[in-house]
Amino acid sequence: MPNPPDDARQARDEVAQQMQGDTAADVAVAAVDEIAAHAEEAERLRAEVKDLQDQLLRRAAEFQNYRRRTEGELGQAASRGREEVVGMLLDVYDDLRRSIDAASRAAAQEVGAGEGSSGPAFDALRQGVELVYRKFGDALMRLGVEAIEAVGHPFDEHLHEAIMQQPSTGPDAPAGTVLAEIQPGYRMGDRVLRHARVIVAS
Repeated sequence: MPNPPDDARQARDEVAQQMQGDTAADVAVAAVDEIAAHAEEAERLRAEVKDLQDQLLRRAAEFQNYRRRTEGELGQAASRGREEVVGMLLDVYDDLRRSIDAASRAAAQEVGAGEGSSGPAFDALRQGVELVYRKFGDALMRLGVEAIEAVGHPFDEHLHEAIMQQPSTGPDAPAGTVLAEIQPGYRMGDRVLRHARVIVAS
């Protein structure tokens, strides 16, 4: 189908041939010329609008991609920051646990040696440290931190770090089974914050 400007020109030419020399013909030709000019301008504007719409759609798509990428990067940065901070605090958490274990061993040795109770001040201090340890553990759990299971489980290089191997202790611990945990490991979601350091059955 021919476009409007061509139709307008053809109509103008036909009118001009039929009405040569007539004033009405001049008016009609002028009108047809004007219509043709408007049709050409309308076509040009339609093309310009289409071009602008295409540009707008491209810019909108680029902005969406940029926004998604930025949100993803911000989320990853926040996650990495949280993991770094929690990773630094894990050593403090382990030190609290070791302090409690040492206090319990010392108290047991005193009782075993017939020296009786270690005293109310010592017991109050130990209970206070245990309370801090429990609260610390609860806070880590709320952040999504969980201990990596090790003893009795098959060795997994993604979760465990083998420090040494020992001969298997029996049928319940086949080769490749974790026999003991030297240092606990932790993870936050799918990411390992610290591998569990273990002894593995050979």
